[in-house]
Amino acid sequence: MKESYEKYVFKIIEILKGHYKDVKCALNFSDPFELLTATILSAQCTDERVNNVTDRLFRRYRNVKDYASADVLEFENYIRPVGFYRNKAKNIIRSAQLAMNKYNGSIPQTMEELLEFPGVARKTANVVLSGAFGKSEGIAVDTHVIRISNLLKLTEYNNPVKIEDDLIKVVPKECWINFSFLIQALGRRICKARNPSHSICPLSKLCPSFCR
Repeated sequence: MKESYEKYVFKIIEILKGHYKDVKCALNFSDPFELLTATILSAQCTDERVNNVTDRLFRRYRNVKDYASADVLEFENYIRPVGFYRNKAKNIIRSAQLAMNKYNGSIPQTMEELLEFPGVARKTANVVLSGAFGKSEGIAVDTHVIRISNLLKLTEYNNPVKIEDDLIKVVPKECWINFSFLIQALGRRICKARNPSHSICPLSKLCPSFCR
């Protein structure tokens, strides 16, 4: 049973890799703190909107020191379109201050240290570790991964931490980084929450939730 389940997961990954070559983080950034910032902003917001906001934001704030000394009201105005902008502004500025005070303006490269930052849970930490440093300490679980992992019966949970625990048991570690990107690509382009395109889904022959 375990062997057949591993083959099922491997087949999912291989099919998606064939359809979505060279997938990568959809957020624009040029350094680790920009990725941390963009990922915090992306909570309950589309990557496209975040990229529109950070296009201006990253030209105004050029380094961690700029963020640490930012005026919160001015900062809020820059990020207002992403929603929940007051909490996000507070978390980003405080994260910059923590980076300056404890890490000499750098972003740490371990899960444990990143989880100390305001507004950072495992999903954000996984995105930063993989996107900025190429490190696999887990699997980033966003709304696409939550929904599609359930549809594929890779988990029965809606809690991101429990879903990540289930996924790391069945997804080969060398695929942890790309797995999230592949599922996100499927979720954005075909397996949409409100209007999924079942007829053209590359996983239709495998997916237990596909209505035949």
